[in-house]
Amino acid sequence: MGDVDASEGKADEGKTPEGKSSRRPDPKLLELLVCPLTKTALDYDAAAQELISPAARLAYPIRDGIPIMLPDEARKLPD
Repeated sequence: MGDVDASEGKADEGKTPEGKSSRRPDPKLLELLVCPLTKTALDYDAAAQELISPAARLAYPIRDGIPIMLPDEARKLPD
C-alpha cells in the first residue's frame, strides 16, 4: 500500500504534441554544426526538432537533444 510507480505519468514528459523530444540542443553546438553534404549553415526548427539544410533540402532530426547528422536519417524537404 502506498507504492507509486515512479514512471507513472511521465511517459509524455518532455515531449512535443507530435511525440518528439523537446530537449533543446546546446546552442554552442548548433553554431558549430554544418550540413555534412554541403558544409553550409543549418537552421534550427524548435517546433519540429530538426536542423534544416536549405542548400541540401534536408531536415536532420534531433532526438533527445542530439542532432542526428546522417543524410540517410534526414527528411527530404519539398521543393
